[in-house]
Amino acid sequence: MPYLDNSLLIFTDLDGSLLDHDDYSWKPAQGWLDQLAAHQVPVVITTSKTAAEVTELQKALNLTEVPFIAENGAVIALPESWGDHLAYPRKVFGAEYGEIRKIIDALRLRYDFECRGFGDVNAAQVADWTGLPLDDAQLAMTREGSEPLVWFGDERDLTRFEGYLNQEGLALTRGGRFWHVMGAGVSKGQAVQWLAGEYRRRRGHPMVTLGLGDGPNDLTMLEAVDHAVVIRGHHDQPMPLNHEGSDRIFRTTLYGPQGWKQGLDHFIKKSAPV
Repeated sequence: MPYLDNSLLIFTDLDGSLLDHDDYSWKPAQGWLDQLAAHQVPVVITTSKTAAEVTELQKALNLTEVPFIAENGAVIALPESWGDHLAYPRKVFGAEYGEIRKIIDALRLRYDFECRGFGDVNAAQVADWTGLPLDDAQLAMTREGSEPLVWFGDERDLTRFEGYLNQEGLALTRGGRFWHVMGAGVSKGQAVQWLAGEYRRRRGHPMVTLGLGDGPNDLTMLEAVDHAVVIRGHHDQPMPLNHEGSDRIFRTTLYGPQGWKQGLDHFIKKSAPV
């Protein structure tokens, strides 16, 4: 198991993981965040939220000098300390938001699919869907490479919708609250692999990676890391992983930031034995 003294790199989901599902608090995780900061362990936010949302959260979490992954892997934002990187300030994967919206609109018009995305409604509706304050809901609507959807149709139509998206070079993934449409092949796992590789190149040595997440859209991230924490989720979706039962996977009994803390307590030892 990794130690705080090791070269450790952490990737974490937000909603239902580091942040509480209902009130978005991270208070139970604050002790670990302080310890990781003291040991200069990067904590990379890896979320379905937009870059605009994460920028504000990074300030509150004191993670501003660390890259982050937004919109389920469609966007990687690099901080000023990475200003010499060729991708600075953004690495974007897949289709742009405007193209995604055009395809969704065309499919809905042609086949009468019953769904609504953030681009179809106002900030008040997004606030109602998410429980966010109105200003934060507006940040959630500032999208670059993905569209969250609320699906009102049946499972058969959802399967058809996904098939038509695939034909257009797009993919559909399930998050904790929404379905997300993005470019084919785009995922949290892809972004995690890219960023972990860049960290290794910049530091000149291997790094031990640990990921924490609670939803189906976190599965690719959890498969891409050395140690995976599956946080107990407020949903009934299966969370299957390869190497189930191995010591690289830990499933928490607690939700949200309590589960986040439980996962780090399980995997990270405070210091190596003398």
